[in-house]
Amino acid sequence: MTRIVVIGHGMVGSRFAEEVVETLADADVTVLGKEPQAAYNRVLLSSVVSGVANPESLTIAGPDHPRVATLTGVSAVKVDRAARTVIDSAGAVHDYDFLVFATGSVARIPAIQGVADSDGFVSGVAVLKDMADAQDIVKHALSARRAVVLGAGVLGLEVATGLAKRGVAVRVVHHADRLMERQLGWEASAVATTSLTKLGIDVHTGVSLAGAQATRGKLSSVRLEDGSEVLTDMLVMCCGTIPETSLARQAGLEIDRGIVVGDDLATPRDPAIFAIGDCAQPPGGGTGLVAQGWEQSSRLAARLAGVDGVTASEPRSTDVVRVKASGLSMATMGVSGDFDRADPRLRVLSLKDPEGGRFIEVVVSGGLLVGATCIGDKAIAADLATLYTRKIPVPSDPAQLLIHALAGQASAAKDPAEMADDDIVCNCNSVSKGAICTAVAEGCDTVAGIAKATRATTGCGDCAALVAKLVTAPSTPTAAPAATERAVP
Repeated sequence: MTRIVVIGHGMVGSRFAEEVVETLADADVTVLGKEPQAAYNRVLLSSVVSGVANPESLTIAGPDHPRVATLTGVSAVKVDRAARTVIDSAGAVHDYDFLVFATGSVARIPAIQGVADSDGFVSGVAVLKDMADAQDIVKHALSARRAVVLGAGVLGLEVATGLAKRGVAVRVVHHADRLMERQLGWEASAVATTSLTKLGIDVHTGVSLAGAQATRGKLSSVRLEDGSEVLTDMLVMCCGTIPETSLARQAGLEIDRGIVVGDDLATPRDPAIFAIGDCAQPPGGGTGLVAQGWEQSSRLAARLAGVDGVTASEPRSTDVVRVKASGLSMATMGVSGDFDRADPRLRVLSLKDPEGGRFIEVVVSGGLLVGATCIGDKAIAADLATLYTRKIPVPSDPAQLLIHALAGQASAAKDPAEMADDDIVCNCNSVSKGAICTAVAEGCDTVAGIAKATRATTGCGDCAALVAKLVTAPSTPTAAPAATERAVP
C-alpha cells in the first residue's frame, strides 16, 4: 500500500483524496481535518451570512471509499520528516510514504488597537474564513443594528450585502480609492458604489480604521484614521488571506509567502512532501481561487499514480472572479481593472448605466475575449465567462455582445432544450449538459445527486438553477453544437 497523509480537509484536500484513491490503485489515504464537520464549500460562506444558504447545504460529499479515512476535529501538530510520520492533536501517529499539505489560508488580521484582548476578538468583532466564523456573524447580526465591514474586496462586498439583507445598517470602509481595486476600474467601481448605496450600504473609500472601542466587553464603536468615530455593534474584517504555513515551517520546509513547491508540486527540501491549494506557492504563484487548487489536486493524483507527461494546465475558470452578493451581481475575468485601454492590440467596448446598476466592458484581441467586467447582469456575465474560458471566437463585430446586453437577450437564459450536449453548464468544474443528462439518466434526480455524480454546483454555485432545470426537464433531443461564430454562446 502507498500510505498518503493529507493535512487539511477543505475543498482542495477533500478533492485530492477523492482523486488519488481513484487514480492510484494501492493508495491508503488518511485525511486530517481540524474542523468538526465534513468538508464544505467555503466559497459560499457569505451565502450563510446573508441567509440564502444554510450550513448543511454547503456540505461536500467526501470520498466514500474503504481506503480513505477522514478524521474530523483532529489537527496535525508535528511532522517528523526523518521518520515520515505525522502526529495529530489526539496523539495518534500516522505513517506516510507521501505527505500532502492542503492547509489553505488564514484571515489577514490588521493591527488595529482594541479589536482583541487576551481572550481573542472582542464580542462583535469577526472575520469570515470558516463555518464557525459564519455562524458567529449570523448570531451577532440577529441583534445588531449597525455593522462596519473593513475591506471592499470580493468577500467584503459579499458580507456587506449579506448583512444588509438581514436588515443591518452597513458601512463599508476601504483603504483604497475604489472598490475591488484589483479587479475594477474607476468607472466600474463607481457603478458598484451606486448599486451598494441603493441597497442602503454606506461606502467610504480611501480611509482605514485606527482603533475600536468596547463597552462592557462588547464592541461599541470604531475610530477612523481621520479621527472620526463610528458607532457600531459589529466589525467584520475582510482584509485578505495569508497561506497557512506554520506546520510546514516547523517541519523545516522552504517558506516564502506560501509553501514553496516546484512544477511537480513537491517541496524542494523533501520530495515526499507536496503542497496544493492556497497554502502552496508554485512557480507561477497562487491565485487564491479554488480552481487552481482543484487542478493541482488532479495533477498531483496523476503524478503519484505514475501517469506520464503530467504538466501544469491552467484551469478554465482560474481567473474568473464572481461576487456572490445579495442584490448585486458582479464578475470579472482576464484583462480588467487597471490596464492600458489605448493599447492598439486591444479592442475595448463598454456599456455604462449607473442608474440601472449596469456596467459591461469587453476586451477583445485576436478575435477572442481576453477580458471582461460585468456588473448588474448575471446572465450576460455567464455568457461572457463561457466565451472567455472556452476561448470561443467572438462575433466579427464584438459590439453585438453589448447589444444583446441592452436587449436583455443573454443566451444564458438557457432553455435546456436549446443547449448542445457539449455546452458547459458548470464552468468551475467544466461539466457539460451531456454529463448532467447522463447522470440524470442513471438515476440522479436531485441537484445534490448531480453534485455528487458530476461535481456541478460545487464551485461558485451560479449554475445551480440551470442544473435544477436539467434535472426536471423532459428528455428531448439536444441541439446541434453551435457554430464557431455566434453573437453570444
